[in-house]
Amino acid sequence: MTASTASLPLVQEDSAAPGFLSKERIIAGPGFNRWLVPPAALAIHLCIGMAYGFSVFWLPLSKALQTAGAGAACGKEVGFFTQLFTTQCDWTVATLGWMYTLFFVFLGCSAAIWGGWLERAGPRKAGVVSAVCWCGGMLLSALGIYTHQFWMMILGSGVIGGIGLGLGYISPVSTLIKWFPDRRGMATGMAIMGFGGGAMIGSPLAVELMKFFATPTDAGVMQTFVVMALVYFAFMMAGALGYRVPPSGWKPAGWTPPATLTANAMITQRHVHVKKVWGIPQFWLVWVVLCMNVSAGIGVIGMASPMLQEVFGGGLVGIGKKFSELSKEELSAIAAVAGGFTALLSLFNIGGRFFWASLSDKLGRKLTYTVFFVLGGLLYFSIPSSAGAGSKLLFVGAFCVILSMYGGGFATVPAYLADLFGTQMVGAIHGRLLTAWATAGILGPVVVNYMREYQLGLGIPREQVYNQTMYILVGMLVVGLIANLLVRPVADKHFMTDAELAHEKKLAHDKAVAAEVGMGGNSAERTSAAVVVLAWLAVGLPLAWGTYKTLLSAAKFFQ
Repeated sequence: MTASTASLPLVQEDSAAPGFLSKERIIAGPGFNRWLVPPAALAIHLCIGMAYGFSVFWLPLSKALQTAGAGAACGKEVGFFTQLFTTQCDWTVATLGWMYTLFFVFLGCSAAIWGGWLERAGPRKAGVVSAVCWCGGMLLSALGIYTHQFWMMILGSGVIGGIGLGLGYISPVSTLIKWFPDRRGMATGMAIMGFGGGAMIGSPLAVELMKFFATPTDAGVMQTFVVMALVYFAFMMAGALGYRVPPSGWKPAGWTPPATLTANAMITQRHVHVKKVWGIPQFWLVWVVLCMNVSAGIGVIGMASPMLQEVFGGGLVGIGKKFSELSKEELSAIAAVAGGFTALLSLFNIGGRFFWASLSDKLGRKLTYTVFFVLGGLLYFSIPSSAGAGSKLLFVGAFCVILSMYGGGFATVPAYLADLFGTQMVGAIHGRLLTAWATAGILGPVVVNYMREYQLGLGIPREQVYNQTMYILVGMLVVGLIANLLVRPVADKHFMTDAELAHEKKLAHDKAVAAEVGMGGNSAERTSAAVVVLAWLAVGLPLAWGTYKTLLSAAKFFQ
């Protein structure tokens, strides 16, 4: 199994006896319960979602040698490339942050490059490769921590782990959309919700593990990486092996597409080949839609804590002082409140993924994104006023709704793509679209961070340095709104012919193994309800624990 999962084959070999990881081996039989597929997807997404929570390691790693009594912090004269190989000084937080950047750059690149392979190889093989890359990358990073070689961490978690992120992120998209033709938005919302929830579980788990392994001379980060890699590997493999794909043409028992659905010109019944999407205007319009929505949100996520502290200063703890006037103890007090604010945002981020994606099944994808941009623009525009009035409630409320729509944008876009381009290769098309995420991961933080520094350089008070930035983010959302309004049904010339579709289905090993398409719900051989419950408990209990820990942090904001 190792040999078959250690590489990314581009061609699926024909074989009379399909391998254990092949797509043919996971075509569901009659009576399979489709509700087993979402927890399989969640098992993978909750693990790779820890990418959002890696910041908990920055401070301990930036003091690793100092803690061991074997060195000091790297000075300003020690550049980035020197820090890759040095064993004489501790890495800076800014240097460590490159791992976070590489996560999303390689997520977007790997999803774009290997999305087509995933459609043909199937979600099980893609999930196994994702587990090997993500967890193997963490183990290599652990070795890098042990030897104090940052290049190993960059290669392990940043590059190899980033590839695992991309494959793991898109692995369930096509499968879930085909299992839930009646609720596309809800299906993708359930899975992609896990990516937002991964940090809610992983961050407090990492903190607890570091406390357990810590000694006077060791922060316990290396051991934490090893344990989390092993735990994640078990969960991700269980998720990958739990994937099933429906027979070709499957539909839920007794369900027929409603007339309003089939008559909707924005929801096609045909299919576009992934190789053609680069030349289709609608793809680039949706690319801009996702890029603008994510750029605005991700920039705020990265600066949420310092923004709240600098805007409200001592007002967060009932002290009538500006941020620059606070003592060290007072700064520590407002930092705890800001941590609660960040936790609150993470709850709305994960909740919004499921809420907005599910709502898009009712509103339609285009109208849902219109709401994102119009409501989001109004909320961003209101923030300087609420900050100036000293209204914490309006300020925090606006950002909570904004972050719910940020998460909702991620979860809704696969269904948007399926509506426009069909379901046959939606996973591969989604993979190419994620280059917008990689772009936004650079654009958003750069705009927010550099505008802050620029305005501080002009002598603008800290509590006002974000005002202009909010108006720039409004401009981004206006661009996204225009792109969304321009989306039209895809022209007939871009769709595959019947012969091309049949050829692609053959390459993708799509087979109708059921005696009657759609008969699954009538079969006497049903999936045990207990199995479904246990599968949901396996992902639901860790998610509930992460939510509980996050609520404890969020409660600090209201104290």
